[in-house]
Amino acid sequence: MASLRAMQAGLFSADPATPWRADAQALAHITEESLAGAFQHGAGNELLGIEGRTLLLRRLGAACAAAPALFGTPPRLGGLFDHWSARSHALPAAEVLRTLLHAFAPIWSGRLSVAGVTLGDCGRHPAVPGDGLVPFHKLCQWLTYSLIEPLEAGGLRVVELDGLTGLAEYRNGGLFLDCGVIAPCDPDTLRRPLDALSEAVVEWRALTVTLLDRLAILVREQLGKSPHEFPLAKVLEGGSWAAGREVAFERRADGSPPLSIVSDGTLF
Repeated sequence: MASLRAMQAGLFSADPATPWRADAQALAHITEESLAGAFQHGAGNELLGIEGRTLLLRRLGAACAAAPALFGTPPRLGGLFDHWSARSHALPAAEVLRTLLHAFAPIWSGRLSVAGVTLGDCGRHPAVPGDGLVPFHKLCQWLTYSLIEPLEAGGLRVVELDGLTGLAEYRNGGLFLDCGVIAPCDPDTLRRPLDALSEAVVEWRALTVTLLDRLAILVREQLGKSPHEFPLAKVLEGGSWAAGREVAFERRADGSPPLSIVSDGTLF
């Protein structure tokens, strides 16, 4: 609701006469104070990672301004709809993700890169042959899932939802830890802060993606639904994410995840 009210108030628009848009100019100049005000951030009601979130939005504005072919002139995020609408056939979900990954690659900082290309939400694990890279792209996939319904409401047909994976984030992953489906090899892992790109966190997130696929099969069997009738997106939205949050509050008063992860707000 805070995001909606901020949009309604024109926080993301440089044109006071057109508040219902998010354009590059406004995003590139958003301040920590204005974002904190929109989300009622303050003592006793903190929004974690407010600095990282503000910086992320500024970089988003810069990335938008740098790609007029995708975002139009003047550049605004809604230009993506025009870009996808120019197609003459259905839009695969994986193509939506691919566009977002390329368009927003410059906004991620302090992440892995290959040949000068920032990889975004990727980690490394010694069990993976070759370069050891493990891609997650949680935020971009979450954004893709979130865009499907409004894109379809706008007249586009989004297909092949199984081209996306489950979301490797702390509610889904926390569900499997809190319910004892998986357990750390070293119990001390649950008691010390972990870097977001550490081997333990990468392994936990990779297990989360794999287990979500298995969980989806079990849920469909219980409900008597096919993958088409009950895609992974539905398992995530009303199932694993909501359950992970509920169980977290049952186990810990503040609802925190079972793992303590050091993050700047741009990953978790």
